[in-house]
Amino acid sequence: MGYLIPKQIVEELDKYIIGQHKAKRAVAIALRTRWRRQQLSADLRDEVMPKNIIMIGPTGVGKSEIARRLARLVDAPFLKVEASKYTEVGYVGRDVESMVRDITDIAVNMIRAEKTEGVQEKAKILAEERLLDILFPMPPRFEPQAVQEAAAGHEPTREKLRKQLKDGSMNDRYIELELKEKTMPVGVISNIGMEDLEINLKEMLGGMFPGKRKNRKVKVPEALDILVQEEAQKLIDMDEVVKEATLRVEQSGIIFIDEIDKVAGRESRGGPDVSREGVQRDLLPIVEGSAVKTRYGIVKTDHVLFIAAGAFHISKPSDLIPELQGRFPIRVELDSLGKGEFIRILTEPKNALIKQYIALLETEGVKTEFTKEGIEEIAAIAEIVNERTENIGARRLHTVMERLLDEISFNAPEHKGKKIVIDADYVKEQLGDIIKSEDLSRYIL
Repeated sequence: MGYLIPKQIVEELDKYIIGQHKAKRAVAIALRTRWRRQQLSADLRDEVMPKNIIMIGPTGVGKSEIARRLARLVDAPFLKVEASKYTEVGYVGRDVESMVRDITDIAVNMIRAEKTEGVQEKAKILAEERLLDILFPMPPRFEPQAVQEAAAGHEPTREKLRKQLKDGSMNDRYIELELKEKTMPVGVISNIGMEDLEINLKEMLGGMFPGKRKNRKVKVPEALDILVQEEAQKLIDMDEVVKEATLRVEQSGIIFIDEIDKVAGRESRGGPDVSREGVQRDLLPIVEGSAVKTRYGIVKTDHVLFIAAGAFHISKPSDLIPELQGRFPIRVELDSLGKGEFIRILTEPKNALIKQYIALLETEGVKTEFTKEGIEEIAAIAEIVNERTENIGARRLHTVMERLLDEISFNAPEHKGKKIVIDADYVKEQLGDIIKSEDLSRYIL
C-alpha cells in the first residue's frame, strides 16, 4: 500500500473504471493519507483520523466499484453494506456493529488463504506421505518383522507407488478416507441483533458437539487435495491469523456504506424520519471509532476507512446529522454516464463487457466480432432506455448485451466454427422493435 502514490492508484483504477476522475483522486488521497499516518511518531499517529468520503451520484456510475477495486489494489478487507437495511424492524440498534464482525470474518479468511498459500509446498509433501501410508501402510518400527519386510522390498515398493502417484497412473484408483464432519446445531439463535449471545453459545456448544468422522471413497487426486488442505490447516497458527486479521481490519479495512441518502432524514420532520436519524446515531460511534466485540476478540474502528455513497436525489449530505457530516470530510460528486462513456465502458477496461462476451462465446468455438458502428448502436440504445425508464447507469449495458446476444448464446453449440459479426444492422434487427415500444423496453431492457 505504501508504495503506491496517488497518481499510480488512479492509473490502476483507470484500468477498470471509466471516467470519474474526481472520485478516483479522492480515494487515492485518502489511501495515501493512511500511509503517511503510518510514518508518523506513535503519539501523533493516533491523532490522525481517516479521511472518510461521501460519494454523490446515481446508481451504476461506479461508486461501489471504485471502493471495491481500491480495496483489491492494496489487499484490504472490504465490506459493502446498505444503510437503509438498518431501518427495518429488528435491525435498529447495536446491530450496526455487525458490519465490523462481518469485515473481521472477511479479514480472517483473507489471512488464512494467504498463509495457506505460503505452506502449500510443505503441506503437499506431508499429504503425499499420508496418502502413501494409506496405499501401502508402513509396519510399526518396533516390530521385529519390520526389518524383514524392509529387506524384502518394502521401501522400494513405496517409492514405486510414489512414482506412480506423481506420473498420474493412479488417478483412477479409489481409496477410502476418514473425514471429519463438523456438527453444529442449526438455528440455535436466529434473532438478528443478538450476535454476542450467538457467538458465546457457538463457542460453548462447539466443545459439546465435536466433529464426527465419516469414511468416504474418493479418487486419488481428490484424496490428495483433501489431505493437502488438512495438512495446510495444521501448519497454520490460527492465533497468528486472528492477530494479523484484526490488525489489518483496524489499519487497512474499508467499509462501503451504500444508500446513505436513504437515512438522511432529520427528527424534526417527524414520521419515519425518526428511525432514519436513529440509524445515523447508531452508525456514529462506529464511524467515530469504537471497540466492537467479535468472535475473534475486540476490534477497534478508529482508523477504518468509511466510504458512504448515495444518489441524493431528494436529500442532500447536509441533511445528515451534524456529527456524522463531520466524520465525512471529503465530498465528491460522480458524473452521469451517456453514450460516449458507454462506448468506452464496453471496450476499454481490462474486464470490458465486450471482451467478456467474446471470451465466453469462444469457449463454444464461436468467433464474434463487434464493429465500431455496432458498439455505438449498443451504447445509444442503453442511453435511450436509461432516459425513458429508471437511470441505472452502466448496469443497463448488461441487460442490453444479454438481450442482444440471447439467440447467439442459446444456439452457440450449433454455431461452432462460425464467425458472427455484430454490426449496427444486427443490433437494430435484434433490439429495434423493443426500442420502438416504450412498454417493451421498460420490461425487457
